[in-house]
Amino acid sequence: MRGNWRMRAIVGASVLIAVGVLGAPVRSEDKSAAVYKQKCATCHGADGKGETPTGKAMKVRSFASPETAKVPDQELAEIIEKGKGKMPKYGASMNPDEIKAMVAYIRTLTK
Repeated sequence: MRGNWRMRAIVGASVLIAVGVLGAPVRSEDKSAAVYKQKCATCHGADGKGETPTGKAMKVRSFASPETAKVPDQELAEIIEKGKGKMPKYGASMNPDEIKAMVAYIRTLTK
């Protein structure tokens, strides 16, 4: 009898862990990566270096460039929200938390 109880406890715990993992919300970094790929990569490139035909034509700076690295997060968030030059504004389609997560994702492209 004791062995059956232990086995049921292990199986029950495994089910709870599986439900917790599978039911977990999508991480903001994963969501930001998907949005970046959809809205930003055409110009900025998948790696953020701006070495795409469109990026080169628009003279997009690499996110890894020293000049861009010095830009404060708040300023990058404002550029995403309001647009800059030919870059469209995304404030209507992204909420402030999504913009903040996007800035954090962009910072990962500098490494």
